[in-house]
Amino acid sequence: MSENVVHLHKSTETTEPATVTALTVVPDPAPVAPVPLWVRSGRAVKTAVTHDTTKTTARAVARHTLYIAGGARIAAKRTWDGRTASRYERMLRAAEAAGNYEVAAEWEERGQHFREARHRRRMDLLHSPIDAAKGVAVSAGMGVGSLVALGIVMAIATKDVSEVVTPLMATIDFINLLITIVQVVWGPALTIGPFLALLALWAIGKHQQAAPAWALPDNVRSSEGEPITPSIVVKALRDLGISPLKSAIKEMGDAGASMLGPIRIAGCGVEVDVTLPSGVATNEVQKRRRKLAENLTRHEHEVFITIPQAARTVRLWVADSGALDEPIGPSPLVTDETMTADYAKGRAPWGQDLRGDAAALSLYQRHLLITGLSNQGKTVALRSLALWLALDKSVQFLMGDLKGVGDWAMFDGLATTLIQGPTDEHVIQVTEMVEDAVDEMNRRLMAPPGTQFPALIVLVDEAQVAFMCPLKDKEGRFYGGSKATSRYFMAVRKIHNQGRAVNVLMWQGTQDPTDQNLPKLVREGAHTRASLALGTESQARMALGDKAVDGGAAPNLLRPGLDQGTLVVASSGIDIPKGQSSITVRTHYVDDDAAEAIIDRAKALRDGVTTLTVIERGEDRDPLADIASVVGDTSRVRTKDVLKRLATLNEAAYGGWSFLDLKRVLDDAGAEPHKSDGVMVVSRDRVARALANRDNEGSASADG
Repeated sequence: MSENVVHLHKSTETTEPATVTALTVVPDPAPVAPVPLWVRSGRAVKTAVTHDTTKTTARAVARHTLYIAGGARIAAKRTWDGRTASRYERMLRAAEAAGNYEVAAEWEERGQHFREARHRRRMDLLHSPIDAAKGVAVSAGMGVGSLVALGIVMAIATKDVSEVVTPLMATIDFINLLITIVQVVWGPALTIGPFLALLALWAIGKHQQAAPAWALPDNVRSSEGEPITPSIVVKALRDLGISPLKSAIKEMGDAGASMLGPIRIAGCGVEVDVTLPSGVATNEVQKRRRKLAENLTRHEHEVFITIPQAARTVRLWVADSGALDEPIGPSPLVTDETMTADYAKGRAPWGQDLRGDAAALSLYQRHLLITGLSNQGKTVALRSLALWLALDKSVQFLMGDLKGVGDWAMFDGLATTLIQGPTDEHVIQVTEMVEDAVDEMNRRLMAPPGTQFPALIVLVDEAQVAFMCPLKDKEGRFYGGSKATSRYFMAVRKIHNQGRAVNVLMWQGTQDPTDQNLPKLVREGAHTRASLALGTESQARMALGDKAVDGGAAPNLLRPGLDQGTLVVASSGIDIPKGQSSITVRTHYVDDDAAEAIIDRAKALRDGVTTLTVIERGEDRDPLADIASVVGDTSRVRTKDVLKRLATLNEAAYGGWSFLDLKRVLDDAGAEPHKSDGVMVVSRDRVARALANRDNEGSASADG
């Protein structure tokens, strides 16, 4: 055993006897005990159990064993169905659940015929032993007589009396041979028979994949895309986790089939109405949309739950797996070059509903609001309606594009006013444009009753920029905001209140709605409200209203980036299934080139229109200040968008600019463009800092 080490610390004085000043006892480190063998073995076993090869092998063994059990179950069920009337009863219940009573009566009749035939067979079995015995006796007598007669013929022919019994003896020898063969084969057959039976059951089970999902191979385990059947729907509802619903299904004699209406093909999916049992509310099912979709082997966005007119009923629309990810066809605006529009009686071809039917929207005397998250297709959806209406030569447009990247540039020469740009100056001009529309509305209201006026569409895209503008006019009134003194807000409200009576209509497109950038009175003043993908249910209520959301509208469940162009629409101007408060529309995509071609057709229908762009053009420009102006409040703007906005601001000064020109100005100012998410952008903060530094340097020079 090792001893403890004692360290003695001596004093620094050598003339004095050694003095112990400190005593430190340092124990030896404790020896490390070896890892027990059973611990190492346990780790090895754990590793072996969790190894992929081990799991795959275990799953394969379980799968093939369960194939036999599943095959036996299937064979027993087939035998039972063949011997009893259960098959007819099952089909009868299914027909009744589907409401097809004629088919139900036909299956009931078939079942009755089956029972009668089975009864006759059973009665025949009572007499069959006697009949069989008589038949055997007669057959034996005739057989022996035939053999003896044949032997007599042979004896006469051969003149040998012994030939009389030759056929009879040959028959006896043949029967003896058969008995010998059976005796030889019987033993091995008893041994091999059970194995052959198991093999047959295994083959049945394998063919039907009669094993739990966890045991099936990876390429078979996925049931995605499985057809929707009554049993699948009932099972999905049963497993939602709603106790009263689960209990009610168990207590139903038909296992829940009576809850379901007919399963109808509806476009790229199927539709079924489900009458819920007492004690289960429709909103309880709505809240579990994701779980219901997964129970139906679908993704959440492939299942829509709405509330029809019938009490205690939910309507399920289930898409074919992957169908909603497929694009729809081109717009009739593009494919039909002879198409024209009729503001009063026509409907704009907007897209397709989930059933695959054409979704057309009436725009007659309806204010319009489209909202959604950024980059979801809002501008294209709004522009598609304007493109169709432009083919009615009587319709006039006042347009304000507060994004200013050229999405509406093709309306130059068709719209009476077209303002494009994101700056506060553009907001001022858009506000004045809307106020001019209010003046025109008031002029029309003063006309004699019955006077007909052409439609005047006041369209503002990115309207949230106007509501958030902080500037005041000379009288101290805000251009933005939602107060009684807010100029843009009040102008929109006035058009909402009285404009439709004289065909002055307000169309707005906004993004990411809040109470600040889309006031309550403005959004509720729109007759047609449509929403692309949103982030939250509260935003969905802002966009569409409480009634639509309570009825099943859920734009917040659309997938940003994947469901671009898909709108949830609440409007009296579009055909909505009876009992529903909204409809989902997949809009046609009309690109810029196609839009240009449509506008060219619209211009050909009209006399020349001089478009007022309002923006004044000055000779002396400050490039850095103009860049700051077009960047606006956005923290980062793509360089190509900055170039477009500069060209819109002043075509003469910036129309010929390239990226190198923009980079030169920014580099000289110390606000170099940089990459963000792989694209070159201009930073608002850098430009503002460069302007501030330049102004400070100018002030210092003036002071000097």
